[in-house]
Amino acid sequence: MTILFYLIVGAIVGLLGKFLAPGDKDNIPLWLTILCGIGGMILGGFIYQAFGGDGSDGLDWVQGIVAVVTALVLVMIASTVTGRNTKSHV
Repeated sequence: MTILFYLIVGAIVGLLGKFLAPGDKDNIPLWLTILCGIGGMILGGFIYQAFGGDGSDGLDWVQGIVAVVTALVLVMIASTVTGRNTKSHV
């Protein structure tokens, strides 16, 4: 159940991160976007807890925002590392 949760929510978080990333980040593959989302959820959870977040009953919006921002950063890094930006250098 937990793996399915991370796959589904990770895909959504990855797509949100991809959508919110500045510039043209549309050229990274979908599987990499999903991995960035899952990584954003995991790293975002650690970051949230490291800064004193203790979670809440039900849906924790602050932790969700931290996960999306972390996924956004991971999407930007993945786009840079894969070199698949289509930004024109004219």
